[in-house]
Amino acid sequence: MSHYFVNDDKVASKPRTICYSINGVDFSLESDNGVFSKNDLDKGSELLIKELLPINLGENILDIGCGIGVIGLTLAYFTPSLKVCLTDVNTRALGLCSANANSLKLSQRVTILQSDVYEKIEGKFTSIVSNPPIRAGKKVTYEIYRGALEHLIDSGSLYIVIRKNQGAPSVMSYLEELFGNVALLAREKGYYVLKATKQVK
Repeated sequence: MSHYFVNDDKVASKPRTICYSINGVDFSLESDNGVFSKNDLDKGSELLIKELLPINLGENILDIGCGIGVIGLTLAYFTPSLKVCLTDVNTRALGLCSANANSLKLSQRVTILQSDVYEKIEGKFTSIVSNPPIRAGKKVTYEIYRGALEHLIDSGSLYIVIRKNQGAPSVMSYLEELFGNVALLAREKGYYVLKATKQVK
């Protein structure tokens, strides 16, 4: 069985469009088999986007595990000054992400990169955002959390969304250990939006 968090060219393609509305703006993004939330906007991603839009995320953010680009591209659309790096291990998802960036006229402000977690990520970011691939297992998701420390500027923050029944309380404890702080920004229908900030040394 194939999963969205790996590359599998054998997955039959069945292109489709997912539609959603954020802050009164209607979005239509290209999707396909073999990618995360292939048929609609994931409820966790929607909550994360809505919580992040009023926040000053700084000038450059990393959307890690970006899938077809829902989170990073939506944030970039609403914040013209924002530069976004979108990364995923899934090349089919990245192809769709690129097409979606083009259709939203965001290609000049986003970088789309194939990377296994932080393998090919260079530089530091003011914010890192993620709807982490829980089904990939703790080895992957906890590396996203741990590696954020190395890829954030001082006072930069990691923002994630995770379900309570998928380990949100234990993730909160881990982030507290890593960063020395963790904040629960929102809790809705079993989803938690968490923030951890890299402290100035």
